[in-house]
Parts: sequence; structure tokens; C-alpha cells
Amino acid sequence: MECDIENVVVHGEIPKDLDISYFRNGPDPQFAPRGKHHWFGGDGMVHGFHIQNGKVSYRNRWSRTQKWSLEREAGKSLFSAFNPMDCDPSVAGLQTDGTANTNIVWHGDKLLALEEGHAPFELDSRTLDSKGAWDFAGEYSDRMTAHPKIDPKTGEMLFFGYMVGEPLGNGMSYQVVDSGGKLTRSDHFNAPIASMVHDFITTDEHVIFPIFPLTGSLDRAMSGQPAFAWEPNKGAHIGVMRRTDSIDKIRWYDIDPCYVFHALNAYTKGNTIVAHMMQFEEAPLFPHVDGSRADPKKANARLCEWTIDLSENGGIKRRYLDDITGEFPRLDERFVGLENRFGYYAASTVADGGLGFDAIAHQDLKLDKRTLFQLPDGDKTGEPIFVPKSKTAEEGEGYLISVIYRANQNRSDLVIFDAENISDGPIATAELPHRVPHGFHGNWKYNS
Repeated sequence: MECDIENVVVHGEIPKDLDISYFRNGPDPQFAPRGKHHWFGGDGMVHGFHIQNGKVSYRNRWSRTQKWSLEREAGKSLFSAFNPMDCDPSVAGLQTDGTANTNIVWHGDKLLALEEGHAPFELDSRTLDSKGAWDFAGEYSDRMTAHPKIDPKTGEMLFFGYMVGEPLGNGMSYQVVDSGGKLTRSDHFNAPIASMVHDFITTDEHVIFPIFPLTGSLDRAMSGQPAFAWEPNKGAHIGVMRRTDSIDKIRWYDIDPCYVFHALNAYTKGNTIVAHMMQFEEAPLFPHVDGSRADPKKANARLCEWTIDLSENGGIKRRYLDDITGEFPRLDERFVGLENRFGYYAASTVADGGLGFDAIAHQDLKLDKRTLFQLPDGDKTGEPIFVPKSKTAEEGEGYLISVIYRANQNRSDLVIFDAENISDGPIATAELPHRVPHGFHGNWKYNS
């Protein structure tokens, strides 16, 4: 369903200094899937919330990718999420511009919907109308992560691609574009193993490529087995490179198997990199090579601190900061790659964890203190986004924004918290009359 709401019903008071447009992306299949359904395979739908003068307007649109358009014309699903053997014969071997369903970023005066198997897909920031795939003025049109990092000092956007070249292979790329969107660097290298690399880590001095044993295999896919599967015997490999070095200077560290979908942040301090991420002992949502399911006790993420010793004989130490499980970590984006004090994430307070998040967590990394806002029974939250009160506000002074599903009413709300006092509950709620499907990531831009 696509719709427009000019004045969303608001409870509470939206701060007058909150003058932004917030965009959230996620998978929303227009037709029943072919083959096995996977959450990652739905068509990208962007939900836009325009917040200004204490009011909220809302609009949502599917990204009109080639896949979406072909399936709309056919009146049915044609493509499989991961296994090419499940595609309709009419599109066998056809390459499209993807699903554009994972993240959305504003950079170089462009609103880009991202999905890691393809190039970005551009949308109009006001209407959400589709403009089509963006190839950086003809300079790069290959795979791009859904989690680029924007350097707050230079405005550069750093990103990578995995399984570049050979399908389901170990080829990777690394790119940098300047603040205006011009490609300034593009490199290719081979990872130790063919892996699903969802996110990476940057500091103001280093780039870190985490290669985990959620492996891809074309042979498996072509024989009807899982294209992606958990192979812990292949270990985890962490590549570290100075941003000013050539790509052949990547240094590889080997660690025990684990998985990370999302990093919170990292910074370089002397001869050490400190990184915080939501670490799983075992990758969720994907099977083992033999088809067995992931161990639910291990397939839950917890906030973990990595300390990477850059000295000649250095290694990587890891320690969990909390027992509570969670995902979708975010920070004040003005501190990307720099030492930050605060982080925020969607949390699960139930005993077995899982991906149904019933709380929002505020983490003070300096005091090693976590504060929670517990949602009402049945409600689930998505990723919390931080917006500073002003461009010069201190870190942590601002608002948290999230989309919450009200299960008992089968609809969703946009909620706004004072980020320094989330346990007090929302200061304002924009009430939607319909459900926003569970999605992934969002970002915001100033309206002026």
C-alpha cells in the first residue's frame, strides 16, 4: 500500500527545533515470493516523515526498480531472493538493479536507497519518486554495501562491495567519494573466504573489513542447497588498513568465528583501534551447510567491544558489555570514526532474545551504563535514530526517533524521545492509521 497523509495525528508536543525529513527503508514484497521466503528478499519501500513546525506529514513509496516493474507488469513474483534456480524461466539469467530495500542515505545532494547486491537507487527526496540506479556519474556501477560511512570531518562517503566479480566469490571492492558525490578512489581485493559482509568499520585513520564465516557458494546454490550458510570451521578474518595506504597493505587478523551484522562505531587511539558492535556467536537467519537451523541461544547479538592492537605482534581482544540482546545500533553521526560516548539500539528483554525488539537502549560507554525504555506489551521497535538538537549541540543532546509497531492495534507510530531521558518515554507520538512493515534502516536530513 502506498499513501500520503498531510497532517498525521500527533500526541504530545514535537520540539520546534526538530526540522528534518526522516526516511526509513525496508523490504515489502508486492507479491508472494518464489521459493523459500526470506526477510531480506522483499521489494524496497521507503517511508518518509516530514517533521516541521511541530507537525508531521507522511508518504511511502515502493522503489520502482527493474525487478519491481517487471513483476508489477506480470502480476506475480518472478525473482527469487537468493537461489537463481527458483526464478521464473522468463527472467532466467536477467540482471536487474536489485531491490533497494535495506538502507537509505543522503549524500552529495542525492537520496540513495541501498541494497548490498547492487548499485544505489536514487529517489526524489520530496516526492520519493524513483529516479533509477545511480552509478556515480558513470564511474562505479557494481555492488555497494548498504552501510557506507560518512566522514564527519571531510564529508567523504566510504563504502565497499562484496562478492564483486565472480558470483558468490571472494572478490571485494573499496571506494571513496567526496562530499559532492565524485568518486575519488576505487580498489579491488580478495577476501580470505567468500563471505556475506553486511557492514564494515571506519575510523578517521583506518578501514576495517570484517570477514565472517557466513559463506556464499555458487556450487551449493546451483545444486539446490543454501547459497549462504554458516561454516564456523572457516574462522573469522579481520582486515585492517590505514585509509592513506594502498589496498595491498591490508593486514589480516584471525579470530574465533562470530558474526556481526552491524557496527556501532570505532575510533583509533594511538596504536589501538576500539570498536563497538552487536556480535552474534552464530549468524542468525541463515542455516548451517547441512541445512540445520542456527542455535537460537547463539544467534542473538550483544554489544561487544573489540580492541585491535596495531603493533607488530598484536591481536584482537573482545569483551561483551551487556547481557541484554539487541540490534540496529546507532550513534550521533557527527562522531562516526571518532571516539563517542553514547550509543543507541533496539533491545530485547525476553529470556531467549530474538529479533522482536521490545525496548530501546541508551548506552553510556564512558560510565558503562545502560538505560532502557520498555515498550508496552506486544509492541516492537525498529532502529532508533539520533538527531542532535542543533549542529553545535554536545554529543547526546538531541532526539531519538523510531517507528514502533502497535501489535494490539495492527498499526505503527513514529515516536520521538528526548535522547538524554529515554526512560521517561516519548515526548511526542505521530499516530499512523496503518502498519509500517518491519524494516531495516533509516536516516534523516535537515529540511533547509
